[in-house]
Amino acid sequence: MNLSRAALAAATAAASVVLLSGTAFAHVSVQPQGEAAKGGYATVNIKVPNERDNASTVKLEVSFPLDHPLASVMPQPVPGWKAVVTKSKLDKPLTLHGKQINEAVSKVTWTADGSKIGPGQFQQFPLSLGQLPEDADQLVLKAIQTYDNDEVVRWIEEQKGSEEPQNPAPVLKLSAAGEDHHGGGAATSAAPTASASASADAKAGHGEEAGHDEKAGDHAETASASSTDTTARVLGVVGILVGIAGVAFGVLAGRRRSA
Repeated sequence: MNLSRAALAAATAAASVVLLSGTAFAHVSVQPQGEAAKGGYATVNIKVPNERDNASTVKLEVSFPLDHPLASVMPQPVPGWKAVVTKSKLDKPLTLHGKQINEAVSKVTWTADGSKIGPGQFQQFPLSLGQLPEDADQLVLKAIQTYDNDEVVRWIEEQKGSEEPQNPAPVLKLSAAGEDHHGGGAATSAAPTASASASADAKAGHGEEAGHDEKAGDHAETASASSTDTTARVLGVVGILVGIAGVAFGVLAGRRRSA
């Protein structure tokens, strides 16, 4: 009997650990599509799971840090949701592509408009971000999730140590900057190859032309030699005929004199 109770208690404890660990990992997060390089542009997904069994998510607010401002934050339309972009004045103007920008996006709010995130479901909200800062390793995007029962969950806690907080804020990790923030490095590296290929083609073309010229010259020389041989033979035959005619004329002339 005691053994059965001990086994039941252990099973309950194990189930509790599993449930709690599942809840801890089911939080709002930001996931880049591809690379999010410093100084470049990136497309990211804000992933929002529903953690409640008796309520649905109907609103999400994501805030952007103004100490590393982003001049461009564009939400991709999501069916059944309305997105509103909020901008704030900057204490220090931001220079982007040679232009001075006095305000930056501080928040994007998605509100259910015919749709919602039900129990056991999640929704992704795509964003285009740029230009990413060059002097930061990550961006903390604090989020607020609202349910249709008026419950509000604030995902705003920043991780200070190795232990994850109960309601961690979404964090976008930034990778090292590439040679070209817009992906032009590949085109640049491909240019010498194309140039070399063109040069090789040109050389090959010159080689082919030279080969054709040499062959044409050979044909011309052969034709000239053949023409010369034919002329010589014709002249030789004509000379022989003239000689024979001369001999015959001489014989005839001698006979006439004798007569």
